[in-house]
Amino acid sequence: MNKTKLGSKTAKGGFANEKDICKKFNNWITDNEAKEWLQIMGYNSDKIDSVKAMQIPTRIKKEDLEKFSITERDYSEFVKFKKADAQIKIIIKIGSILKIENLSLKKVTIKKNKLNSGFNQVDKRWVDAYQQIWHFDNEMATGLKLFTGEINPPKEITSKTKLRDKRRVYLDELPGQLRDKIVDFLKNNKILIVSDILKGRGGLSADWMLVTRYDELQNITIWTLKDINTAMNFFGYGDVTVSKNGSLHIGKISMQRKGGDAGRPTANMLQFKFKPCELFELK
Repeated sequence: MNKTKLGSKTAKGGFANEKDICKKFNNWITDNEAKEWLQIMGYNSDKIDSVKAMQIPTRIKKEDLEKFSITERDYSEFVKFKKADAQIKIIIKIGSILKIENLSLKKVTIKKNKLNSGFNQVDKRWVDAYQQIWHFDNEMATGLKLFTGEINPPKEITSKTKLRDKRRVYLDELPGQLRDKIVDFLKNNKILIVSDILKGRGGLSADWMLVTRYDELQNITIWTLKDINTAMNFFGYGDVTVSKNGSLHIGKISMQRKGGDAGRPTANMLQFKFKPCELFELK
């Protein structure tokens, strides 16, 4: 079965949240969408004995690790790299084989009389956290902190460049050598970076990406389910470039200052965003 060729459908009603999707999997015997999802994952419904789906909370207590098949030794890695929003445990009849599938769930709601940009934050951290994970040098870390506003622009830059925003330095306002260092690092490590922000690492990394778009006016949900490698190849495909507004693109993924948060320090975190509904373009 070619899994990449399956999976983009429309269903009546809405199920654009984690609880609804887990409920559908748990009702797989009678739920048509759940049957299709299991088929896309490569399972023959005639050979399935049981399916148990659980929503994975943003934060998991250590005493609940066993529930998600995570060891205490792997807990710190889970905290850093969790990308799954739901875990599906499938027991195959022959030999009672247990299969576990982790899903990353991306949802967009089209509200009545309200446009939606469709952007979805996929990862955000302080620059120091990314440096710890990806091991770039202190000069690049400083450049990214200037970009997010975590560090105030120094006189060496403000004396030579008229900044769009006196609180921060856009990438196209950084000294050329520093900007090139950031771009080159992201180019040379693109596979690792795209994998970390979309798939994650460890026991709760994502195996699949399920994108749902609920239209309130028509009361329908459009969905597509792709294996995570297909999703990573799709969103990561393309050059690493500085955008016209001074942020950065990694294929279809944008890197920018988080912003918002009513001016709190967390506005100066680095974040990665994408438009999950673009996955509908992939047939």
